[in-house]
Amino acid sequence: MKFHELFDYPIIQGPMAGGASVPALVVAASNAGALGSLAASLLTPETMLAQVEQIRALTTRPFAVNLFVQKTPQPTPDEVEQGVQLLKPVWSTLGWQELPAPAKWCEDFEAQFDALIVAAPAVASFTFDILSVAHVQRLHAAGVFVIGTVTTATEGLAWQAAGADAVVASGVQSGGHRGTFLVPQTDATLGTAELLAELVGVLEIPIISAGGIMNGVDIARLLALGASAVQMGTAFLVSDESGIHPEYKKRLLSADNHPTRLTRAFSGRYARGLENRFMQMMESVETLVPAYPVQNALTGSIRAAAAKAGDTELMSLWAGTGVNLARGMPAAQLVQTLVAEMKAAQ
Repeated sequence: MKFHELFDYPIIQGPMAGGASVPALVVAASNAGALGSLAASLLTPETMLAQVEQIRALTTRPFAVNLFVQKTPQPTPDEVEQGVQLLKPVWSTLGWQELPAPAKWCEDFEAQFDALIVAAPAVASFTFDILSVAHVQRLHAAGVFVIGTVTTATEGLAWQAAGADAVVASGVQSGGHRGTFLVPQTDATLGTAELLAELVGVLEIPIISAGGIMNGVDIARLLALGASAVQMGTAFLVSDESGIHPEYKKRLLSADNHPTRLTRAFSGRYARGLENRFMQMMESVETLVPAYPVQNALTGSIRAAAAKAGDTELMSLWAGTGVNLARGMPAAQLVQTLVAEMKAAQ
């Protein structure tokens, strides 16, 4: 499938792991003429396949499945204990005598990838690292369009060399995690437009801009600068079909000038979200916590308890810098609104 055949409008609903990109949102986005994306990185292979079936039962349009490229870690007991102790000021406020041990550190990527080949969606997108050439060839053999995520020009060239069909260029304004993999995450500081400008000069494959894009004026501006499409996460995060916690959604819709910032305290990998008490309590030690996915697994029980209690101060409230412009509405209405704004701005 060619790039322009993936959607009616050059808008991709960003994959948002952690419950946001549920099948209902993917279907609504794709049926409205955008490209819906299922965030499958935290799903078992069986659950991923089941959700792909749900999507296919409700749309005949293309959609994407997104995975984190990752290896299962083997931390030492001392490394785990250090992470537990660094989190103690947080989990002790819940009245716990100890932090529950995670059942697993992460899903097995190779098992997920095998299931992805079986699912054979129109598009597969990847973040956190890069696929091997052999992985890309397997996807192409299954008829899957491959998209990598990058934060530097060097990463864009690496994905192009691996055989990717397009890249998402994730600017520092992006909410949640980004795809930095060739440089320290603290060195990936280019904004959305700046990163696009660097990539336009060196890549031959389509570039999808992401980061702080909230309306059709933003879309038109980036398309004029050379983007082939945009990917929008925060804008869809507050849509009616989004699967995030209701209190989380309320926080985003009332964010106003509340700051977002990057933190690695929740997951061990830098991600942008609304500042809250968890971030503040962990700020002095966040550079010391275990790397992703160990820290992400260790904080899982804390975030689950917060969700059960509706306590947004201990949730990861991922959001991009434009969250104050978020508009709550059905995803189809959002797509229609974005397209009208984009056409008016062109």
